[in-house]
Amino acid sequence: MKLPQTIVSRIQRMRADDSATPNEHNFRNWALRRPGKKQAALGVAALAAVGVVAGTALGLSGGGGAQGVQSNLNAQPVSMVSSGSAPQLQVSGNHLVNQNGQTVVLHGVDRSGTEFMCVQKGTIFDGPVNAAAIDVMKSKGIDVVRVPLNEACWNGDSYVNPAASGANYRDAIQAYVKRLNDAGMNVILDLHWTDGTYTGPASACVSDQATCQKPMPDQAGAIPFWTSVANTFKGNDSVIFDLFNEPYPDQTYQSNMTEAWNCWLHGGSACPGYSYQVAGMQDMVNAVRSTGANNVLMLGGLTWSNDLSGWLSHEPNDPDHDLAASWHSYNFNACSTQSCWNSQIAPVIAKVPLIAGEIGENDCSDSYVTPLMKWLNSEGASYVAWTWNSDFDCASGPGLITNYNGAPTGLGTGVEAMLHSDAQKYPTTMVAAAKK
Repeated sequence: MKLPQTIVSRIQRMRADDSATPNEHNFRNWALRRPGKKQAALGVAALAAVGVVAGTALGLSGGGGAQGVQSNLNAQPVSMVSSGSAPQLQVSGNHLVNQNGQTVVLHGVDRSGTEFMCVQKGTIFDGPVNAAAIDVMKSKGIDVVRVPLNEACWNGDSYVNPAASGANYRDAIQAYVKRLNDAGMNVILDLHWTDGTYTGPASACVSDQATCQKPMPDQAGAIPFWTSVANTFKGNDSVIFDLFNEPYPDQTYQSNMTEAWNCWLHGGSACPGYSYQVAGMQDMVNAVRSTGANNVLMLGGLTWSNDLSGWLSHEPNDPDHDLAASWHSYNFNACSTQSCWNSQIAPVIAKVPLIAGEIGENDCSDSYVTPLMKWLNSEGASYVAWTWNSDFDCASGPGLITNYNGAPTGLGTGVEAMLHSDAQKYPTTMVAAAKK
């Protein structure tokens, strides 16, 4: 989709003015990743959580930039985050199951902020993330919250304000996860923004810092990140790890899908043309499993996680057999029709669990997401709607609410209706038999 000239002009102005307001930054990150003439895409970033718990510093330090971070992971956490009453998840066949072996279908929201506030404003959350705010979310039928993370803020890169990075950032995330778990909610931790200079096709920014969505993660930062995150949350299987938000190496290779899927899986020398060493999906699976963590791992496909055509044939090896496919679906994406869902997405659902980690539309209505949620329900697949942030006013990105009391936008009205329907269908722990 060609961007309207008014949007192009605003983007150019914001590029020239790096002192833009938070909403302007949000708008830039949203608009720059909207579809081009031949491709459809999306991605935004963010999340939320407030409060800090006493935690063990992981000893991460170092600078950012194209070379990534220098990390010292010798000091590991001595205690694990409690899972509260949230279901403990593993993969069985093409289903998520809880600790009792019952099939679990997740329905929830993304909570943006934690991927961008730390690098843009020197704080961590965008909006309230206390127990009262979580109670509002739970009252809407939400049972899973996807929390986007920033690699540089977690790793403690030197260019990030120390108040919002390193141990302070990690402790705040752990505290938020604990509050969500205590409310009975599962949590998806998503690696959203990463270091590495990328100026090729569909580039969202020219910075080597973790200030936008890159086409693939960097070895120097992403491997220490996932090793640390896995060490922090291993033993708490209510937490799912979404290894990389929205890969788009197919843009780098001008839609050469064979080369793109090879890069996606292997990284390194399989990704020529990058100025940084790329971490492939197999690298990140290995990093997590090397810690002994057996959390479920989500892996998004190509074209900003909208294309799953090569997912099954490039599925990484996982000794724990706990992989799920991550799919992002917006009204402007290439795969946005039921015929595409049936031909490309349903075969993946037949083999592995699928979690639609972001769904939404850019017109602030529910005309796209409501049929999509019905289709996902009919397939026994999970979904997470973008995004539970009151300042995403449909101009800066798809927003579900107008305030943190939960007043819905037009998009949010449709999502909330489906969430309540699903909560009535699965009234206890959101557990149901998959519809197969």
